Amino acid sequence: MAIPIKVEVVSPEKVLYSGEADMVITRTDGGGEIAFQAGHAAFLGVLVENHTRVYQTDGKVQSLAVHRGFVEVSGSPTKVSILSDTAELAEDIDIERAKEALDRHQRMLREQKFDNDVADAISGKARAEARLTATGTSFHA
Repeated sequence: MAIPIKVEVVSPEKVLYSGEADMVITRTDGGGEIAFQAGHAAFLGVLVENHTRVYQTDGKVQSLAVHRGFVEVSGSPTKVSILSDTAELAEDIDIERAKEALDRHQRMLREQKFDNDVADAISGKARAEARLTATGTSFHA
């Protein structure tokens, strides 16, 4: 039996997830996806919009859409803390709203009217994709 890690996903409004897990997979800026398990070395990273997965000790997977933030790994036993301005549990995501947002931001990128519009569209597209991926919903980017 693997040694469990402690996991917390926190936004300014609330603790979204707190529990034990066997592994956490998330995505860092410039580093791609990274997995954390018991005994992982201390780590601090910047997160990008992504589909984060918490592999719980009961075999279930808790999916979250994380919209930037930080991940910290520390201690013995290992603790993984994800701090995000905005994060959502997959079951709380409005799939139709996320699809509409993805379509809207893709249209903005095709039109490319102003630099600010492009930056907003890129960021919004990444948020919508993270939401849809977290819910297991297929989409065309």
